[in-house]
Amino acid sequence: MTWTLIALSAFSPFRLRFFEKLHLKRPGSDVELSHLIPSYQFGFRPGHSPIQQAHCVVNEIVTSLEERAPCMAVFLDVAQAFEKVCHIDLLYKLKASLPGPYYLLPQSYLTNRYFQVRYNGMCSDCYEVISGVPQGSVLGPLLYLLFTADLPTTDYTLIATFADDMVLLVVHRDPAVASQHLENHLTLLHNWFTVWKIRVNPAKSAHVTFTT
Repeated sequence: MTWTLIALSAFSPFRLRFFEKLHLKRPGSDVELSHLIPSYQFGFRPGHSPIQQAHCVVNEIVTSLEERAPCMAVFLDVAQAFEKVCHIDLLYKLKASLPGPYYLLPQSYLTNRYFQVRYNGMCSDCYEVISGVPQGSVLGPLLYLLFTADLPTTDYTLIATFADDMVLLVVHRDPAVASQHLENHLTLLHNWFTVWKIRVNPAKSAHVTFTT
């Protein structure tokens, strides 16, 4: 695959976006990227929308109310999700899930990126960008979805995500059991967030119990 030999920094912004779109459609039968993204993730995916994901969540809550079983929910907001993705960790996951030629392109895409701050006509030194998916890029959202594709799940909870927004739902007639299932899943997520250096924003997160 000769695309990986091209120096991406040589592209103009327009050509780079065009190149990203070509690569996004290039895999075809070689590697189906949609199979790498979990079904509960509705963000940045063709045929998926926030309204559809909201409908799935509401349907689960309404069904629990009809069955007179409490539904416990936790809504989580990831703080600075796209900015905090560590490149080393992202490339580690991509190398494990993508064939060699397709791994080399995002590796080239993410490495040797630098930023500089300009203020009052003065410029800072250049520093290497070691985290974050490129904002406004075509591949950026896909890279974030692949990075979070291994979020822990359980058989007792329903997880629904839209990009960096997440909700956990547990339905059980015994509130104590539902609470325990929810706590167990939150513990798994806490460990995952810690390992991959992701932080949840408590100010935008909430716990809600839906009952009759």
